[in-house]
Amino acid sequence: MTTRREVLGLLASAAVIRPGHAEEIVRDPLLAEVEAGKLPPLDQRLPEIPRVTDLAAMGRVPGRHGGTVRMLVGGQRDVRYITIFGYARLAGYNEKLGLEPDILQDFSIEEERIFTFKLRPGHKWSDGHPLTAEDFRYAWEDVMLNEKLSPGGVSPALIVDGKPPVFEIIDQYTVRYSWDAPNPDFMLGIASAQALAMVMPAHYLKQFHAKYQTEEKLDELVKANKVKNWMRLHINMSRQYRPENPDLPMLDPWINSTKPPAEQFVMVRNPYFHRVDRDGRQLPYFDRFLFTISSSSLIPAKTGAGETDLQATNIQFEDYTFLKESEKRHAIKVYLWERTQGSRVALFPNLNYVDDEWRKVLQDARFRRALSLAIDRREINMAAFFGLGHPSADTMLPESPLFRREYAEAWITRDVAQANALLDEMGLEKRDGNGSRLLPDGRVAQVIVESAGESTLDTDILELIADYWSEIGIPLYIRTSQIDVLRSRALAGQVMMSISSGIDNGIATADMSPNALAPTGDEKLQWPIWGMNYVTRGEKGTAPDIPSVQEMMKLLAEWRRAPDREVRSLVWHKMLKLYTDEVFSIGILNGTLQPIVANARIRNIPASAFYGFDPTCYFGVYRADTFFYEEGAA
Repeated sequence: MTTRREVLGLLASAAVIRPGHAEEIVRDPLLAEVEAGKLPPLDQRLPEIPRVTDLAAMGRVPGRHGGTVRMLVGGQRDVRYITIFGYARLAGYNEKLGLEPDILQDFSIEEERIFTFKLRPGHKWSDGHPLTAEDFRYAWEDVMLNEKLSPGGVSPALIVDGKPPVFEIIDQYTVRYSWDAPNPDFMLGIASAQALAMVMPAHYLKQFHAKYQTEEKLDELVKANKVKNWMRLHINMSRQYRPENPDLPMLDPWINSTKPPAEQFVMVRNPYFHRVDRDGRQLPYFDRFLFTISSSSLIPAKTGAGETDLQATNIQFEDYTFLKESEKRHAIKVYLWERTQGSRVALFPNLNYVDDEWRKVLQDARFRRALSLAIDRREINMAAFFGLGHPSADTMLPESPLFRREYAEAWITRDVAQANALLDEMGLEKRDGNGSRLLPDGRVAQVIVESAGESTLDTDILELIADYWSEIGIPLYIRTSQIDVLRSRALAGQVMMSISSGIDNGIATADMSPNALAPTGDEKLQWPIWGMNYVTRGEKGTAPDIPSVQEMMKLLAEWRRAPDREVRSLVWHKMLKLYTDEVFSIGILNGTLQPIVANARIRNIPASAFYGFDPTCYFGVYRADTFFYEEGAA
């Protein structure tokens, strides 16, 4: 473990280590602000024990500071990408998906139920204020346990057998969370893309909290910020995942400096960031990110025209040929990473659909299996992915230790005769004059599939599927919506079926949660009302009422109680077998590729990697703080 003193020793000896670059290594990139008295020198900004990044072990090279990275985003909400790309977590995944301390100096786990966190002495928030146990206490006692600030209660990841943890402050730099029973979800929640907010800058947020601020001053702040009450004020000012408040102290490598609304957001280096390279240079290397809002439909063209320096969001595989051709005209480089989803696109029959007759049909596994069997995945693969994808159910990728061929091949081999037989067997044998099947009540069994409209890929694939399903007498109608509207309607039971990406984490290990296979969130489009019931602990929605889903919930509870990896693995396999056999989501293809477009002068970007939201956090686990421009700033 390298101490701050040892880091400074590396800095002092840098001219000997790399004589041709002594000035670059020794010079603090924020030296001008230090000399102007706006910032303390580097040794006073780093923790006593910084996190040292061994670039050589990662197959990377030491970088240099400087440069602005232009990135195009589809809207203001996409400022959240900076917290995902930066991936600073209390503990986070490395490239091999091993869990390591990051903001924490260390952590210990006893019996999967007692978690002790040790902070780095001297670690500071982005405004220079010390990070201490008080920031954990404030987040827990004054925010999570405050019914006005957290009306939905504590996150399900923090509840075991109906109870939240016991929180203790051991000393100024040590805190502990304890449960009576194992909680394997806790560390996973901390390392996730949208991490549990276990720590907040108490010194800043107390001014917006009724417990610490006078009523008169709070009223003044509420009016000045044009919100309804102090609770909304605190929520707006404390939002870390989507950091729209530029005054909020953060722990990320880059922090937002722009107050919305705006067409462009500037993310600047955090001068107190806790990571350094082995030469003693403080990370990140890039000075800033510039997020420019653009129409999502124009982002591929602008990317190909060289108007962005690092782009993966809002571009798709169908843009690859155009982007690759653009390498000849602009100083860009196109990489291809493998997407982590269990299926690049998947269909989600809504088992909570409000129509009683249709709900019975959608909840019948024979119907879901028949729809899956009718699809020609080989043709879709050739038409949309040049044959580079892999026909598969919505399940684990071959790179996952949980992969089994039987899961990937469940109900995916095109068999129109079997599909027709299943539909006849379940009572849908009657047809109208056009050959369309009829529901028991006489209506045409027309399936309406809704898309968020974020990509033409969805509609292109649905048009092919419409042809396949017409062969088994199931007409398909496509309805385009927006993601927020789609989710809201699904939660109200008004969406019959939807199309989206499949299971996020197709490279899971047995130690990662199988939550995605069960109704554990209201964003899960095949069972949003059951998911809402789980999230609210029974206060809203309804509990699952079909045996196969009830079994999934029982297995999930078994996974949480499992004493070791071997038992967790057994539970995972039971859930994967049930999920794919019941076809709770209709997978199409996985192993598809994602274009990553970068300025040709950016270094340390992996040539190949996994691309996904969770667990890789897009660029996150590949340490975007170590990417840099060669030959100085861009």
